[in-house]
Amino acid sequence: MKIFIFILLLTSSLFSQTIKDISNVIGIRDNQLIGYGLIVGLAGTGDKSKFTMQSLQNLLTNSYIKIPAGSINSKNIAAVMVTADLPPFSRQGDKIKVTVSTIGDSTSIDYGELLLTQLKGVDGNVYAVAQGTVTANTNNKTTGFIYEGATVENELEYELQNEKSIQLSLVKSSAKNADLIEKKINETFGQRLATALDTRTIEVLKPTNMSIVSFISKVENIELDSTFRKKLIIDVNRESIITGGDVVISPITIARDSFTIRINKSDLSEENWNNPSVNKGEDIGDDVRIANKPVIDINNAMINTKKDPTISDLVRSMKVMKVPMTEIIDTIKMIKEMGAIDVDIELRG
Repeated sequence: MKIFIFILLLTSSLFSQTIKDISNVIGIRDNQLIGYGLIVGLAGTGDKSKFTMQSLQNLLTNSYIKIPAGSINSKNIAAVMVTADLPPFSRQGDKIKVTVSTIGDSTSIDYGELLLTQLKGVDGNVYAVAQGTVTANTNNKTTGFIYEGATVENELEYELQNEKSIQLSLVKSSAKNADLIEKKINETFGQRLATALDTRTIEVLKPTNMSIVSFISKVENIELDSTFRKKLIIDVNRESIITGGDVVISPITIARDSFTIRINKSDLSEENWNNPSVNKGEDIGDDVRIANKPVIDINNAMINTKKDPTISDLVRSMKVMKVPMTEIIDTIKMIKEMGAIDVDIELRG
């Protein structure tokens, strides 16, 4: 049985953003880490690759246990690659999330125990060590994660306190946006501090009466014109969606195996609203009996959206119908691909 979701739409609009939403401060960024490790304790879902057995033999040898690699025959271990992002200004003892992926023929690493694994940067130095119980991804049991699974051991040196200026780098190159940011910063501080060096880079001098941290905070939170798209964050591992409540959806139709979404303009007049022969769905609360208002009609159940239907309205509506979060995420991706939402999507694994 198919579920039919109807979203009745009137208009769409754009919303303001800050400098932080479309730029980064050069030098303040994440750094990627990588390491090779072993997972043990799997319930027969590990792999029997030669490099896995050799890795186990090396591990046992380091523990003063000598055993021929050919005598090892276990499906309870798996060789994996471990990756992580080292946030800027990380300090020794900080905990960071790690992602784990098999490189052999293991079928699942769920609830396996990752043994102590060194995580190195591009310079070959060790910056963190990882260990802990792996939680496999819902749709792919050969990849998983450990929240706070790595401990920072070494810090990246970056001196910010004595900086006299910062450089902003736009996420996307744009002469219009670079010029706009330059003007907004200079207007905010009442003096010429910002200079657009090119279509993506803006150099900003720090006033002498401000600390560098306070200066960066003020610059990043300067509001821009309302021509920038908002950001929608999809965390695949947590199966969660993070967005503002004002990302409006334009008219579109998407048909899937278990449901169909139709987004149209409302033609429900006051006369039709009061006509008992017109199907207006069941009243499930949330103040639905208002004529000429946008509503989401789900399987003959209406939810009044007050304003133009948004991503948050859509997600709430689909949850009412108990649509799996994986299908909600896939649907939002489809809506984005079709150009029905004006928003930048950030995928987090």
